[in-house]
Amino acid sequence: MMGRQGAVLLCLLWTPSLRPAEPVRAELAAVKAQKLERSITLPGELVPYESVTLFARIPGFVEKVLVDKGSQVRLGQTLVTLSAPEIALQTAAAESKFRTAKSERAEAEARRQGAQLTYEQLKEASKTEGAISEAEVLQALSALEAAKAAVDAAAGSVDAAESALRVTRQMEEYLIVTAPFEGVVTARHVHPGALVGPAPNAAILRLEHISRLRLDVGVPEADSAGIVQGAVVTFTVPAYRTRRFAARVARVSRSVDLKSRTMSVELDFDNSSGLLAPGMYAEVLWPVRTSGEVLAVPSTAVVRTTDRTFVVRVKQGEAEWVDVRRGASLGDMVEVTGDLTPGDLVLRRGTDEVRPGRPVQGLGKK
Repeated sequence: MMGRQGAVLLCLLWTPSLRPAEPVRAELAAVKAQKLERSITLPGELVPYESVTLFARIPGFVEKVLVDKGSQVRLGQTLVTLSAPEIALQTAAAESKFRTAKSERAEAEARRQGAQLTYEQLKEASKTEGAISEAEVLQALSALEAAKAAVDAAAGSVDAAESALRVTRQMEEYLIVTAPFEGVVTARHVHPGALVGPAPNAAILRLEHISRLRLDVGVPEADSAGIVQGAVVTFTVPAYRTRRFAARVARVSRSVDLKSRTMSVELDFDNSSGLLAPGMYAEVLWPVRTSGEVLAVPSTAVVRTTDRTFVVRVKQGEAEWVDVRRGASLGDMVEVTGDLTPGDLVLRRGTDEVRPGRPVQGLGKK
């Protein structure tokens, strides 16, 4: 018969709860370090490349409005003509003064030539002894110098009169409102007979350059480090939901708005086809990039329970739970932060059923 001690030992050896745990056979995956490249959808707004509200430079009455809302205009094209009778009177007066000044300069020049001739004749005659006194020669010289001074004064009057005439003619040019750039008239505010003038008086027209548009996007502060100058970004608009458009990053504000915590970025869009219009709302597929690398694991490796988020790392053949924090999704992978290093092996399909310390036999890793 077996003794009591032997029976107890046999019982311990055959008790299932005291036998070593069977290794868990599971597929493993390596923790990877990679660039974070993903896309997020951001709201954007299309605005004109150039936009201006036109006012009259001087007060006047509208004579003709040669364009209307929707008119395509070219650079320098006449849009509106004004009338201002007082400007015409000022121009006529300035022209009269200019003609008078030129006439006076011509008379002064004729007198100078006469004085010059008289002086030269007397000087020549003075070479004959006793023919002409020295005083007469000096008097002729003084008359010549006075005539020259009169010519200079008359020339100054001509210049002043010409400047005044140029100013009044410039004022007349202000009576013609021209397009400062090519574009489309998007608003008309006046009709013939209206009295207009410089701002803040009533505006005349609004002109927008729409063959090229700016796409204004507010990039979140957290993603602003990955903005790449010249990058091509795609977007959609409600009017063409099945069509994607492309714009290029052109200008970055380099300043974060304190209220929205976003950085304004402008993209240039070639709208020569005329499909899109200023004011349209855009959904921008914005690429997010990081300057460094992040740790990534398969999304199925992350386990979430009521009190923690972790991955099951296999170290020296045993399982251990490593707390992590999820980040951005990277396709089948997900960004994580925690006590991990590139190359660590984790369960590809994490589960809280594999307790810490449990032996793990890997089926392979990818």
